[in-house]
Amino acid sequence: MGDMRWARVVLGVVGLATAAVPLVFGGTPAVAAATVAARPSSGCGKSSPTSAGTTNQLMAAAGDDGAYVQEIPHSYAPTKPMPVIFDLHGYGESASLQASLTALGTYGNTHGFITITPQVSYAVPMWNVTLGSHDLAFFGALLHRVDANLCIDLNRQYVAGYSDGAFMTSSIACQFAGQIAAVAPVAGIQTPTGCRPSRPVPVLAIHGTADQFVPYNGGLGPAALKLPAPDGSGKTLGQELPANSSQRKGPSVPARTATWAKRNGCAAKPTDTAVASDVTLIDYSCPNGDNVELYRVTGGGHAWPGSVASKAITSVIGKVTFSISANKLIWNFFKAHPLNH
Repeated sequence: MGDMRWARVVLGVVGLATAAVPLVFGGTPAVAAATVAARPSSGCGKSSPTSAGTTNQLMAAAGDDGAYVQEIPHSYAPTKPMPVIFDLHGYGESASLQASLTALGTYGNTHGFITITPQVSYAVPMWNVTLGSHDLAFFGALLHRVDANLCIDLNRQYVAGYSDGAFMTSSIACQFAGQIAAVAPVAGIQTPTGCRPSRPVPVLAIHGTADQFVPYNGGLGPAALKLPAPDGSGKTLGQELPANSSQRKGPSVPARTATWAKRNGCAAKPTDTAVASDVTLIDYSCPNGDNVELYRVTGGGHAWPGSVASKAITSVIGKVTFSISANKLIWNFFKAHPLNH
């Protein structure tokens, strides 16, 4: 069992308790976003178009039974391609809970993008983040289904994820780089073994320095070791994982971010910019603007910044900053980084 298998269990504490817009802080868009024309999916112009609103959709693919929450803005038109964000949940957390945690669907209703929040059916909701896994195949089938059923802009498909969903987001960036324009892992950026994306993928990561589940300095945190083991044995992760196991260790968040920067051909040293009293942007200069950015939240917990739902469980996940809004940062970053084949 690799580090990725064990690390993913730490991530979902909540479940247990088209014009170019400049980035808010730093960064250079990969292209002038307005010059990248929309690329309509096969679902555009369907004779029986999907209506705006929120629905729960069942789906089975790649040996997985699953479902997803589909949130379509009121501004959606069946002949006008619209951007889409896939929003990935954490360990032990349902899709509906993730939708409430991030409120990306509500944000998308105002700002003009579709939100798809999937899950697969496990006893404990989680993601198999190993490259080539059936869960990644399920995600590939979900991409195809959404593209076929909705009027999507194929140049503006994005993925954001929290915790275990951030781990999955990292794997998706490796395996689906030709389809996903940019990604945003929150509280869990990873560098999957064997990652060889077909193109540089812009990455925006957010992480708190006081995260007790996925520590900023690497490894598994003390709160993670109290979580139930993923095998259903009734043991905690700490009881099942030997104290001297290398699986308790791992690269720091800055080191993982630097690996993505190196993969994108970025400068070796980033620029640090204070954007709030408790937030620093660590920004790499990258060719063609294929940005890699890390927002470091000093004293921040295992949280989605700006989330009211996260604030309600600070006793479990730690401090939630409202100095920045994850949704605003992520959407501005995504708008500036369409796919440019």
